[in-house]
Amino acid sequence: MHQCLRLICGFLILLFAFGNGHLQAADNTYPNRPIKVIVPFPPGGPTDNYARLIASKMQENFKQPVVVENRAGGTGAPGTLAVMNAPADGYTLLFTSNSAHLIGPLLKSPVPYDSVKDFTPLSMAIKYPMYLLVNPGLPVKTIPEFIQYAKSKSNQLNYSSVGIGSGGHLACELFNIAAGTNVVHVPYKGAAPAQAALIGGETQMFCDSVGNSQGMVNAGKMRGLALFSDKRSTVVPEVPTMGEMGLSGLAAYIWLGMLAPPNMPADIQNKLTTELVRIMAMPDVSAFALKGGNDIVANTSAQFGQMMRDEKEIWLKVIREKNIKAE
Repeated sequence: MHQCLRLICGFLILLFAFGNGHLQAADNTYPNRPIKVIVPFPPGGPTDNYARLIASKMQENFKQPVVVENRAGGTGAPGTLAVMNAPADGYTLLFTSNSAHLIGPLLKSPVPYDSVKDFTPLSMAIKYPMYLLVNPGLPVKTIPEFIQYAKSKSNQLNYSSVGIGSGGHLACELFNIAAGTNVVHVPYKGAAPAQAALIGGETQMFCDSVGNSQGMVNAGKMRGLALFSDKRSTVVPEVPTMGEMGLSGLAAYIWLGMLAPPNMPADIQNKLTTELVRIMAMPDVSAFALKGGNDIVANTSAQFGQMMRDEKEIWLKVIREKNIKAE
């Protein structure tokens, strides 16, 4: 009887040890099931395109399905909040832009979430500077000439944007503040109509991306004056920066990056950040980014968080000074 009890106890100890070891292994084998990446925009735009490219590379390496889910509407809030409220286990991620994630909430009262504190930043994938464009019919070819012209026609010139609170809207207001001009905002519903308004002469200024507008500049339908950047673009090396034109420190970027729910375990956070940095360094991914006039960032979680905190201060100042509110 005693021998039998000893055998049973020994078996139970082995079973417990095996089970416990198995559980420990399972905890350390992230990911072991499908990952969902929420994009708070419709399919087909730049954020969605990059999310799908990154998801496909993650899937190849992780050997688990990585599925992109579009949750558009509400200026990005519904999709963003879904990630904020998800378990911090690495299986629900957010791929978004600063226009939705950082600028959008600052225009609302009360603020629906804190873009840094309520999430785990993973890595900023890319960023691109805003590009100040004017109608080619204007008698200006440089930023100083445009500033002088705009001041001579205070409140008579208009600029188009893709909507209230968009990156282009705030960049143009940043320019107004720095240059002392009063070019009036006219919001449109999307990039195509905002661009068409500039080409057609309804508006005289537009802040957009190089990737979206340089083709029209090359065709002579728009004139590019300067980049809101600290360095020239390799795609349009002939276009000066605002600093070169006398407006130092005038930087405005759109970025795309990946975040996760708050309080994510450090090991999963580090694994995902390392994976994103690896993907952005891949030759085909970097070539895709650079072709569109984008700068690859691929930074650490801490760097991403600090960049967001710094950027919030810049946009809060513009929003308050110009009394900008959400539509």
